[in-house]
Amino acid sequence: MIKRIFFLLVTLLSFKAAAQGLIHPLDFKGTEENKSEVIAQIKARVKKTYTEIGMGDPLTLRLMEKEELNSFKKLTKAKNRQMLDQVINQYCSIGMCNYNTIQTMYAEQMKASNDELTW
Repeated sequence: MIKRIFFLLVTLLSFKAAAQGLIHPLDFKGTEENKSEVIAQIKARVKKTYTEIGMGDPLTLRLMEKEELNSFKKLTKAKNRQMLDQVINQYCSIGMCNYNTIQTMYAEQMKASNDELTW
């Protein structure tokens, strides 16, 4: 839980990557080439982001890379592409274009879409 809060705080303050070049989880085919591309992209984005804020140490980088990959894997199982696309567009347009944020907000959007106001 603390790692997730830490990650989200750092994300709010630092992610500046654009959606351009982001590998869409629902377009992921699972080939070895696809896996290598996702890993390379995650490593590059995490390194750039955390190095820019002075947190480019190996422990932080590996922790955040793992968080990103786990979030990507969850997103490959998303059931509502339209909702996922909206979340990607929304968060990438404000500089929060990372799989952890996208996965967290997609899950929250899906939950909210099934909730109803009750007394």
